[in-house]
Formats: sequence, C-alpha cells, structure tokens
Amino acid sequence: MLLHLPSLLRQHVSALRMLLVFTVVTGLAYPLAVAGVGRLAFPHQADGSLIEQHGRPVASSLLGQNFALPKKNPDDPQEAPRPDPKWFQPRPSAASYDPLNSSASNLGPSSTALLDAIAQRRAAVASFDGVPPSSVPADALTASGSGLDPDISPAYAYEQAARVARTRGLPLQGVRHLVADHVQERALGFLGEPHVDVVELNEALSKAG
Repeated sequence: MLLHLPSLLRQHVSALRMLLVFTVVTGLAYPLAVAGVGRLAFPHQADGSLIEQHGRPVASSLLGQNFALPKKNPDDPQEAPRPDPKWFQPRPSAASYDPLNSSASNLGPSSTALLDAIAQRRAAVASFDGVPPSSVPADALTASGSGLDPDISPAYAYEQAARVARTRGLPLQGVRHLVADHVQERALGFLGEPHVDVVELNEALSKAG
C-alpha cells in the first residue's frame, strides 16, 4: 500500500490543480468577460432596462406591474388591486406582479377553476373597456408563466385605447398612434409574436398627458 502512496498523491494534486484552473476560468474569468462585454455592448440592458423619471429609476421594462388605483383599505393584504382606467393594463398575474413571488397558476386547460377565472376575467375586461365579451383577446384572460410578463398583444393594447383616451381626455387617434409606435414585431422577422411592452407604453403615455 505504501508503494502506491506517491502515485495517489500525484493524482490528487493534479485533480486539485484542475479544480483550481476550472474554478478560475469558468467561475471568474468567463462570467467577468461576459459581464464586461454586456456592459460595453448593451449598457441599458445590463443595468436592468430601467425606466427613469426625473433621474430616478421607477420601473424596469422587463418586469410587468399593476397599474392600479390606491387601496380603499391600505392595511388589508387581501384586498385585490383595482385597475386604474387611466392606464393600459397588463395581462393577469398569478404572482400579482410581485418580483419576489414569480409563479404561474399551474392550472391546466381542463381545470374548472381556470375556466371559471377566464369567464370572470372576460366579463370584467369587457365591462372595464366597454367592448363585447367576444372581442376580448386571449392574453387579457390568461396569466403568463412567470407572472411578471410586461408584454401584451397589440389587439389588447388597441382594445384599451378608447378607454384610456376617454379617461384622460385625449384624442383617440393620438392614443392609437402611441400604441402603434410601441408595437414590437417578431424578432428576426419570425420568432415570437408582435407585442407591446405595457410598461414602456404607459411611460410614454405619462409624457403625452
């Protein structure tokens, strides 16, 4: 047994050297290089795609949020947020747009709870936006997988334009032009679907009046 000790020791030393080398390369050098390239090539995205007002960050275009009226009872954690008609609304969220609680509903297409929720949301959105229930888009009825998705379909954004214009006293055509300016087409022309970042849209709306 003693005759094999130097050989085993050399193997362990070699393994330790490889561990240290790969720790430095993959644990330090590579992440630092990627972060450096990201900050140089995409500084806005690397900083979190923050939206600022008066020099202060107020939101991220990557994270959706509730655009709601103040609570009637601020001390009641069970009180559901009420949508503010002055703003374009995001899609439903199982996480209530809490970035610390990202989650989906985990309800399947045959779930009666999901079907009931969709029916309730359809009636609520139709009444809120003043449109027929049959015209409510699917993304206004279903939550995203993350619960933090900032994107809505152009159809849902255009559906809300009349309500936003009426509440704010703005020309409808101007609000529709604002929506059109924020429609993002498919990436590379074929990946994903056209969408509107509702956080960026509302930021532009706040500047329009």
